[in-house]
Amino acid sequence: MESQEKRLNQKEDPEGHIAASAGLVATGTFFSRILGFIRDMILAGAFGASTAADAFYVAFRIPNFLRELFAEGSMSAAFVPVFSEYLSVKGKEEAKKLARATFTLLALITSAVVVLGIIFSPQIISVIARGFLGDPEKFHLTSVLTRIMFPFLLFIACSAWVMGILNSIRRFGLPAFSSAVYNLVNIATFLLLAPNFQEPVFAAAIAVTLGGFAQFLMQWPALHREGFSIAFLRPILPIHAGVVKMGRLILPTILGLSVTQVNLLVNTFLASFLPLGSVSYLYYGMRLIHFPLGIFAVALSTALLPTLSTQAAKQDFAALGRSFSFGLRLVFFITFPALFGLILFRVPIIEALFERGAFDHAATLGTADALFFYALGLWAFAGIRIVVPVFYAMQDTKTPVKIGVFAMLLNVVLNLLLMGPMQHRGLALATSLAAMFNFLSLLFVSKRRIHWSDGKRIMHSHFKVILSSLIMLLPAYWILQQAQSQADSGWAMKTTSLGIAIAISVAGYFILQHLLKSEELQFLRELIQKRLKR
Repeated sequence: MESQEKRLNQKEDPEGHIAASAGLVATGTFFSRILGFIRDMILAGAFGASTAADAFYVAFRIPNFLRELFAEGSMSAAFVPVFSEYLSVKGKEEAKKLARATFTLLALITSAVVVLGIIFSPQIISVIARGFLGDPEKFHLTSVLTRIMFPFLLFIACSAWVMGILNSIRRFGLPAFSSAVYNLVNIATFLLLAPNFQEPVFAAAIAVTLGGFAQFLMQWPALHREGFSIAFLRPILPIHAGVVKMGRLILPTILGLSVTQVNLLVNTFLASFLPLGSVSYLYYGMRLIHFPLGIFAVALSTALLPTLSTQAAKQDFAALGRSFSFGLRLVFFITFPALFGLILFRVPIIEALFERGAFDHAATLGTADALFFYALGLWAFAGIRIVVPVFYAMQDTKTPVKIGVFAMLLNVVLNLLLMGPMQHRGLALATSLAAMFNFLSLLFVSKRRIHWSDGKRIMHSHFKVILSSLIMLLPAYWILQQAQSQADSGWAMKTTSLGIAIAISVAGYFILQHLLKSEELQFLRELIQKRLKR
């Protein structure tokens, strides 16, 4: 009875359901990001922007790149729409068979990729970070670390499969918090093992693999309670019809999702030719971008896709357009103040988070430069996360690929033009400019495809958001500068003044949005009141 009432409420109030689900995902992601920053702080203090740090982040880039292709991104884009269709049309038993068939093929493919990756790690590194060939010791270290971390791909792919099932049946909480478990196990493993290694960076690599296993293991009991199994579906051939349908979606999806990851790989390749620390600066800068991006844009995207898929299956494009407009307005409501905050407070934020041990002030300034140019494109990174699910919901995975390929080529050209005069800063700027092109192109095509009519409403909302962000940040930035100029160089004082400035900014932003009668703020206020009453 309770579940029936819940489904009825979802039909009557899709925006409320999307926002509530996104809030749950955002909460889990928030804890994960906090633990992730603690992990990065520990690693930054241990390795700084050294040879070990550059080797570790290049090595981790490879399984992480494959994770986006074979696991989290493609699983959401191809698995959720087809699995949701089986659940709603053919029933749970058929959906269970589809889930087992998907798991069987996913486990076999990723296991093969892991084995090949371990065997051919040196050859992969010679392509991804060719600049490391000039330093045999650094090249060898990177190859060994890559071999240690490659099994992470198998565990995280299985975890993404579980997440896809749970999200499809509207269970968002546990998958969202599972990434926090990954970071927690990662931190604990590194702290326990690092003293036992002459090269502590090996402990960091082992921690990545064990963290991925823990993330999968945490979600397994919930999957079992819902009646799903991780047993292989036999016979494997002929391949299940639903998996074949996913295959038609997933191949262009992989190409589309690979655009961002290929851009990052290109950045890594080119940064390997730049001065020592460039790879690390780009990594830490992007990590700070991923904080607001992961908490808000990814959370909202995760919650949007099942609703959009249902609306697309019913050919209700008017409702789909309204859901998309709502998602875009809500994510920009949060993203733009975060963008301006990261730009204005970038140096004190990096000082507070990372500047200790081997991570000196020169590394802070190098990371701050990367963060500045990445932050310029934060609104585009977030917008892509909202507009791409519209195409996936309509089972159109080709359009994002076509546009993404042009964005990737643009990024490569801009990288080559800007890396000479701007070093690693140029690589970050090129990534942001390519993301802007990608988002605006997708937005233009989506407007023609589903004819959403909320353009003026979206622009009106964005104007209020940008105005409020600029007004509230300037006095907070002045207060921060005054406080830090009169304080000693102690970490506690700098962090306290930064916290006060951020608190003033957040309070000022919401006050200004209230005075401007923001629809998004009113919606969030009413949603919170409903939740508190329940």
